[in-house]
Amino acid sequence: MWYEIARTDNKFERGLINVTATYSAQSDGGIKVVNRGYDQNSGEMREAEGQAYFVGRESDGHLKVSFFGPFFSSYVIFKYVKGRYAFVSGYSHDYLWLLSREQKVSKNLLNEFLLESQALGFDTSNLIYNPNSVYLASLVRPLSISSSFRLVGIGS
Repeated sequence: MWYEIARTDNKFERGLINVTATYSAQSDGGIKVVNRGYDQNSGEMREAEGQAYFVGRESDGHLKVSFFGPFFSSYVIFKYVKGRYAFVSGYSHDYLWLLSREQKVSKNLLNEFLLESQALGFDTSNLIYNPNSVYLASLVRPLSISSSFRLVGIGS
């Protein structure tokens, strides 16, 4: 199980906290994705099941993911430490996640995520943090530098 530590706001997860993701192999070579989260408005758990497939080589960390029939979105893993954490984005700068195998992460890891995301052009000023997963006291502020860094697979 992976714990969602931080994310950009998106309509699919709006109002959810304590979001987790579980990934398992499918017989067709794809990956079954099950996202779960607590809906603060209804007081109930919500679940979405989807599927993912690697685009190109598995080592590239680029997948196409679908929760809605034939419609797929990009899922780009731009940093991965096996068994520990992953920094993930969509194809554009509209989607960003920090996922961890542990429910809580260190301030150092969270700051690393923020700095690397900012260097790639992500606006981290409005991230949504899992209230049970982070230490918000000393996070880095958004950088005010312009960066020439560009992640392959992420449009501008």
